[in-house]
Amino acid sequence: MIKQLRAAAAIAILACAGAATARAQEVTQAEKERAMQYLESTKKGVLEATKGLSDAQWNFKAGPDRWSIAQVMEHIAAAEDFIRQMDAEKVMMAPAVPGRDVKKTDDAVIAMVPDRSQKVQAPEPLVPTNRFGSPDGSVKHFVESRAKTEDFLKTTPGLRDHAVDSPMGSKLDGYEFVLLIAAHSERHTKQILEVKADPSYPKN
Repeated sequence: MIKQLRAAAAIAILACAGAATARAQEVTQAEKERAMQYLESTKKGVLEATKGLSDAQWNFKAGPDRWSIAQVMEHIAAAEDFIRQMDAEKVMMAPAVPGRDVKKTDDAVIAMVPDRSQKVQAPEPLVPTNRFGSPDGSVKHFVESRAKTEDFLKTTPGLRDHAVDSPMGSKLDGYEFVLLIAAHSERHTKQILEVKADPSYPKN
């Protein structure tokens, strides 16, 4: 009986060890700091690009099929909620994907998502509809939502333990979806700057 108990205990220990090795690596402090700095720097970029705009500047469109800065700002704010909610409710519930090169994927998110040489259509839930009532409402919502994203990064364990398919064509884990949120706002800050660079953009 004692031998059987010892054997069962040994099997249990081995099983626990196997489960531990099956888990993806935990987010390091350096990785958390990298993501936090990226969230902060891209927030600053959005706020600086939209500071002090007049109604004419907010609503100027370079063409009938182009978005105004007001629409881009609304899209940024709405996407912050949308992607973070997907991260919390879908990505973090997904199974682990072992054997991923997470550093390579992290770097790819930061390099590829802000690249506006590749244009994509916004999904229907993120098309601007004036859902925040005004450009200032969009900015306010963005700041509040970014604070929630930063809190999600700080307090959510196991961000590397789950991964799902992404718009990039590869699987991203919970941490990489946080990077995606920041990269998405960087991408659309560039779009705002493109609008402001148009020759017909109002001077005031």
